Amino acid sequence: MNLADKVLAVNNDLPIRTDAPVHSGKVRSVYWLTQNDSQRLIKEKGYDVPNDTALAIMVISDRISAFDCIWSGEGDMRGVPGKGAALNAISNHWFKLFKEQGLADSHILDIPHPFVWIVQKAKPVMIEAICRQYITGSMWRSYAKGERDFCGIELPEGLEKDSKLTQLLQTPSTKGILEGIPGVPAVDDVNITRKNIEDNFAAFNFKSTDDIALYEKLLTEGFDVISAALAKIDQVFVDTKFEFGYVKDVAGNDKLIYMDEVGTPDSSRIWDGEQYRAGKVVENSKEGFRQLLLNHFPDPDILLNKDRMEEREALARDNELPLSVLMDVSKTYTDIAEKVTGKKIELSDNPKAEIIKVLREQYQLID
Repeated sequence: MNLADKVLAVNNDLPIRTDAPVHSGKVRSVYWLTQNDSQRLIKEKGYDVPNDTALAIMVISDRISAFDCIWSGEGDMRGVPGKGAALNAISNHWFKLFKEQGLADSHILDIPHPFVWIVQKAKPVMIEAICRQYITGSMWRSYAKGERDFCGIELPEGLEKDSKLTQLLQTPSTKGILEGIPGVPAVDDVNITRKNIEDNFAAFNFKSTDDIALYEKLLTEGFDVISAALAKIDQVFVDTKFEFGYVKDVAGNDKLIYMDEVGTPDSSRIWDGEQYRAGKVVENSKEGFRQLLLNHFPDPDILLNKDRMEEREALARDNELPLSVLMDVSKTYTDIAEKVTGKKIELSDNPKAEIIKVLREQYQLID
């Protein structure tokens, strides 16, 4: 069996019983279960949710996206071996730690397979909750151009690239395009201030103004839990993005939870501690792949300039990356997952067949 067969590139064509369109994102696909199957599984598996909760199967892929494009490699490699399993394993580890330490629940109810989550429907808070402990990336690029105000926070003069900030900064941005919010442009991923959120909390899907403080608390606590755990394996938690949403508890009350993924190399920057102390940044996250792309193509502005999206999409579509690049990314993801979880990431021979087998035999979701 060749390596490309071990990569799950297409994850929106599984024969899972559903009466709704499959939602396919850059990396994950979501299959909404029928009402009958949702109720049956809640009863059979004893999930701690109201009986009428809508459930979904979330299947991760090995696809790799960067600069809003999907990239592939030579030899029909449509993804990165081990990436999906590594991402899920890391998220599972942090979500479990959050719950054990009394922070908040996640949307995950069950993990039938390393590529699969059974999740409950959540109403997302329309904020990319970004936390930064170091000044780097887009924040550094803006700072170097003279910007000092980030999401209503004033940064001091004299900061150096990749240096630790004096405090953990929360720099939220919009999730999706939000219309009709005064002072907030109707474009995806635009920086917002706490005042923007307070003045328009319902437009961001918050149930109350008190929940703004709760999300900030959960963001800081979640960051600190991951940062402390990574420090024990000499890794630096640089910055990250969390997402939050509301679900109903068994009594029918709204509760704010963590959703999507947390603390992964896709949503965070993680640096090697020993190298950082020696004055060198070594990325154990997707940022390394982004930097590689910027160095690989002769005109990096295509990747950074949102006005050149058509050219960027053509670049991703028409350029197969060397296999060695994807295997380096594979090693980055699986190594950090194994360090975080203490368990080996095994490559499936045929992930799609395995997923179908478990969902058919143990969950009766495939005819």
